[in-house]
Amino acid sequence: MKSQRIPFLPRGVRLHFDKVRGQNVLLAPERSLFLEGVGHTILTELDGQRSIAQIAQHLAEQYNAPLDAITNDINVFIDDLADKRVIGFANA
Repeated sequence: MKSQRIPFLPRGVRLHFDKVRGQNVLLAPERSLFLEGVGHTILTELDGQRSIAQIAQHLAEQYNAPLDAITNDINVFIDDLADKRVIGFANA
């Protein structure tokens, strides 16, 4: 089940604030991805210990948002980053 995956940022991938552009970016070898607020919020929750379900529960409580919508948004976002090979899964 997708929500039980435990995502993490692999070695060489990190969050960074680009002072010149005033924007958060995800830096990976030979690429950088600009992040919007929601994407940055999701990535700051990745600790390699908690599942997507646990992260979604935390964010749903923090933002008083529907758990199903948050879980779906996280899965779509994480799947896209996994396709780009900038997210790994601890339990894959």
